[in-house]
Amino acid sequence: MGLKIVVNKGMALEKALKQLKRKMATEGISKEIKKHSYFEKPSDRRRRKQKERLRAIRKAMKEKQMNM
Repeated sequence: MGLKIVVNKGMALEKALKQLKRKMATEGISKEIKKHSYFEKPSDRRRRKQKERLRAIRKAMKEKQMNM
């Protein structure tokens, strides 16, 4: 499940790093690393997930109202 970035000869290092960062963002790896960088109490985890669910519901309702 590793990421693979092919760096061609003569390719700029900045371009390769940009590709790596883009792939990490799409895979959600950087978010996962940040999430596991410190201990999160179970009660805080439940509270965070509840907030995420409410945010998703509100976003869906807002989009639904825009489409009507």
